[in-house]
Amino acid sequence: MLIWLVILYLMISIGIGLYAATRVHNVKDYVIAGRHLPLYIVTATVFATWFGAETVLGVSATFVQEGLRGIVEDPFGASMCLILVGAFFAAKLYKMNLTTIGDYYRQRFGRTVEVLTSLAIIVSYLGWVSAQITALGLVFSFITQGAISPGEGMVVGAGIVLVYTLFGGMWSVALTDAFQMTIIVVGMLYLTWLLSGMAGGADRVIDHAAQANKLILLPQLEVRDVLAFIGAAVTMMLGSIPQQDVFQRVMSAKNEKTAVYGALLGGSLYFLFAFVPLFLAYSATLIDPGMVATLIEDNAQLILPTLIMNHTPVFAQVMFFGALLAAIMSTASGTLLAPSATFTENILKGIVGHQSDRHSLWTMRVVVVCFTVAVTLFALKSTLSIYLMVGNAYKVTLVTAFIPLVCGLYWKRANTQGALFAIAAGLSSWLLLEIFNPEGLWPPQLAGLLMSTAGMLIGSLLPDLKRRSHAAHLIE
Repeated sequence: MLIWLVILYLMISIGIGLYAATRVHNVKDYVIAGRHLPLYIVTATVFATWFGAETVLGVSATFVQEGLRGIVEDPFGASMCLILVGAFFAAKLYKMNLTTIGDYYRQRFGRTVEVLTSLAIIVSYLGWVSAQITALGLVFSFITQGAISPGEGMVVGAGIVLVYTLFGGMWSVALTDAFQMTIIVVGMLYLTWLLSGMAGGADRVIDHAAQANKLILLPQLEVRDVLAFIGAAVTMMLGSIPQQDVFQRVMSAKNEKTAVYGALLGGSLYFLFAFVPLFLAYSATLIDPGMVATLIEDNAQLILPTLIMNHTPVFAQVMFFGALLAAIMSTASGTLLAPSATFTENILKGIVGHQSDRHSLWTMRVVVVCFTVAVTLFALKSTLSIYLMVGNAYKVTLVTAFIPLVCGLYWKRANTQGALFAIAAGLSSWLLLEIFNPEGLWPPQLAGLLMSTAGMLIGSLLPDLKRRSHAAHLIE
């Protein structure tokens, strides 16, 4: 019964996605839904940006193991990212009438910066989308009790998400997100009521977590701990701001006000609701402590699914796996579209030259297929946990794309030379530390962010070296 109801849910999602494809007539419709989305859909799709595999499986498992100190990146950093986008970036970027975030870098700093930042953004999605594909494989294998292997589940899950994303683009993402958000909220709230009763009440679960020191967030007042805390916080808080999936969800709004409020509401809702899976997973330590002890050593990501399968009725299982699949698919669809749109608009277009809107649309769909194959292969080969896949994804954009974005919007003296210095300094310092001293005092991504800032300041304040070189050539 569980399997058939899951299949029914998947068919409904595909149907909604294919219906949305009837609204796609050009590239703007495909990438940012023609800028027609109302507030409730923008809020739903912004919320769905982060509420995926890492929240339900990855973050909850990490919380059981490490407490709040282990999940600084997500949900704390992730939710603050969306709120910061609404407060400081949505209005300014919406007025520019852009198709992709890469377009901003081209308009502000030129083609070279556009290509470099777009490549960084595209690379960052390998880990992010792979985390969703990995989770789909995990879920399909789990509910079929091993009849479908995790690898086969990854391929099946990627194929399902591809079908409706391929044809409907952002319209499919938006409409399926609105439907899937309803499933997530209803399913998770029902499970909270059910499992809190089984654990002896919400107060008992929270008190147990507090006594186990799981609710301590702030680091110890030692330099290494404070720097590690800051490094973890800024990774998703700032590194995910210059991302195409966040950008396209906000820019799909019907007007500037909707873009701002949609980001603020979606981010706030995510922060509040992300604690529900944490509560559900930790309740397992009271309901079935033996199972938790075993899976922490083996695969902590299975704690919550195992709890649901072993201790709840079929209806609760349907609600949980429906909500889980909704969360994963809503995130996966947007994150498949985002890098594909960035590659087509900001890399490929500069190589192949101008195409008609119809040809650009079909080119983008071909790229979506290619990227889906690439991330599925990456997921099949990866040995990282879902939480680490997501956390690592945004380090590259933090050290390369964030400073050019914020300085370009808020500092008039920021120029192309400064942006190039920022990219070079941030990327090189981050890579060197990741290779030679990843466990050192300074988290590599935090050092990269500081070096990127220094590069922007120095490069923008120095005389333009290119102009000076050209002037010297003319004098000769």
